Amino acid sequence: MASSPPASVSASASVRRAVPSTTDVVIIGGGVMGTSIAFHLAEAGVRDILVVERGELGGGSSGKPIGGVRAQFSDPLNIELGLRSLRAFRDFPHRPGADVGLDTVGYLFLLTDQAQVADFEAGVRTQNALGVPSRLLGPSEARALCPYLITDGLTAAAYSPEDGHARPALVVRGYARAAARAGAVFATGTAVTGMDVTGDRVTVVHTDRGPVSCSAVVCAAGAWSARIGAMAGVELPVRPLRRQLAFTVPLVPAAPRIPFTIDFASSAYFHNSDDGLLWGLADPGQPEGFDTTWTPGWLELFRAAVRQRAPALAEMETAGGWAGLYEVTPDHNALIGRSDAPGNFLYATGFSGHGFLQAPAVGEIVRDLYLGRRPCVDVEPLGVHRFRTGSARGRPEAHVV
Repeated sequence: MASSPPASVSASASVRRAVPSTTDVVIIGGGVMGTSIAFHLAEAGVRDILVVERGELGGGSSGKPIGGVRAQFSDPLNIELGLRSLRAFRDFPHRPGADVGLDTVGYLFLLTDQAQVADFEAGVRTQNALGVPSRLLGPSEARALCPYLITDGLTAAAYSPEDGHARPALVVRGYARAAARAGAVFATGTAVTGMDVTGDRVTVVHTDRGPVSCSAVVCAAGAWSARIGAMAGVELPVRPLRRQLAFTVPLVPAAPRIPFTIDFASSAYFHNSDDGLLWGLADPGQPEGFDTTWTPGWLELFRAAVRQRAPALAEMETAGGWAGLYEVTPDHNALIGRSDAPGNFLYATGFSGHGFLQAPAVGEIVRDLYLGRRPCVDVEPLGVHRFRTGSARGRPEAHVV
């Protein structure tokens, strides 16, 4: 069977709807970021943890059927987050203990002009210096990795064999179950309706199932984070943007095992998914908003793009699709940090499509910020203050899809 939209991950017995009246930490958002943070806090000995999710665990942006994992970025900070997370995904069967369907097929970026090549050459040098085994390939080498390609007009490609993809629903479930075993409480079907701020601290989180007194709040609410931040008086410049994907029918003969392949100019991407292929493309005309209706008409954009690069795909039949939300910031970099006021409000959001692949590292970082420890990666440049000071202009990320 071809892939289909993901089933709820909340069937686990670790999830319950009860809301305690008091807790140490309230994590708002039960996606991959919220569950990673819950796991890392619980592993560090924090016992009173409440994860509040208005729907089901993994039901928002984390619900995509397959998520890419990579360390191929241009910004050293994003490279570090991706590389540390890749190591965690490889170790996931041991810590926290779950199979997440990791397939290290590599990422293959297809480049069609010299400006792209120059940007990716610089990226490869930075990646290599940080331990990422990426390299530039010629067109014939790229086609050997992905036989669907035609090389006409292809200038070069960037490839890292340690990248790949995994199953977000399995990651959410693995983190949630491990956190619950350590005492974390998951309240699904529960909406946050407001917060009480006393002095420079959030003292109460109000939900539609009752108030919760707390000593700290973590916003991991993805595309809905601006609303949550506003409840605490914290401006989080996060905008929702729909992204769509589709699945082919089962392919006969079976598709060859290929990298996660991206035509960088058009953003069209494709890779293996069960017994077919998964397709995606960022529609440049997509308006902002929370609509997650899947509209098959966008497939014509994908077909038009791949006719130039992988024409066999343009003729394949599809078997449905899925739509979810990117949580986009003005500079397409994440927001990670602790607010100046209230001082007990932490945030991990705005990943602009990179949240799943960075979630393991970010869980560690938020744990350390909460505990007052120096994080494993210095994320001070990703604080929301960068948009007030203008420092965001100095952190562009070139490898954005």
